Amino acid sequence: MKIVLRLLLIAVLILIGFGYYLNLEASGTGEKFIGFGVVLFAFILMPLFIYSRYRDKDLRNYSFKDFANPPDKKKED
Repeated sequence: MKIVLRLLLIAVLILIGFGYYLNLEASGTGEKFIGFGVVLFAFILMPLFIYSRYRDKDLRNYSFKDFANPPDKKKED
């Protein structure tokens, strides 16, 4: 999974960089490459990254199950 994520990141950076290069040449087709790079980043790379990071974690520790009614804390005097 790490290799796939790294390859996708490199592909996104290349697409965005190539798009900026084409915009500097004033051909006007660079926006397509930049847009495809951003879409690839937002809808493919980020969800895969989040899934790979939280795959084996216990997410119950991060929930707000008792947020509305917190348990009473006893004061020790």
